[in-house]
Amino acid sequence: MGITEFLAQYITAFIDKTGYASVFMLMTMESMVLPVPSEAVMPFAGFLVAETKFTFALVIAFSTAGSIIGSLISYWIGRYGGRPFILRFGRYFLLDHDDLAATERFFGKYGEATIFICRFIPVIRHLISIPAGTGKMNLLKFSIYTVFGAGLWNAFLSVCGFYLRKNWETVMHYSRYVDIGVFVLLAACIAFFISKHIKRRRLSA
Repeated sequence: MGITEFLAQYITAFIDKTGYASVFMLMTMESMVLPVPSEAVMPFAGFLVAETKFTFALVIAFSTAGSIIGSLISYWIGRYGGRPFILRFGRYFLLDHDDLAATERFFGKYGEATIFICRFIPVIRHLISIPAGTGKMNLLKFSIYTVFGAGLWNAFLSVCGFYLRKNWETVMHYSRYVDIGVFVLLAACIAFFISKHIKRRRLSA
């Protein structure tokens, strides 16, 4: 069994066994400062839609509910904890001062619309709610931008997973090349996190 088939089989089985609750919880975590990528959750929920075990409506509803809950938690962290919280505890979630600084610059440059835009940008989407809270952005606007942005992104990934599952035999025909791509991606992620850890240790030394 190749890497791609292994991941697809076991992640899909986990979500299938735990139901919509796992989609909600994982997307809640994804919208906070926890390193849970939506790209590793929503496509496999789409797999289950293709297998008629889930429905698009409920997948999008539960995932978006998780996104708004997680984002609101981060918003309140930003409002009452802010920068000091990330500087003190961020390292436990593989986040550091540079991540927060980049997110703050992005928010400062593009304003409130970044709450919508950043739902499509890795890393920054995990943090963007914090500067929104720090800046005391209007909570209703924040919630609306979050629901639309997260809802679209979750729907897009689910649809990708749906069509991927529908064409799974074709994907498996080229599984060797897909596995190489997945392996390279995983290796790059590991190298990235190791380099960040080394950099952080050097700065704190």
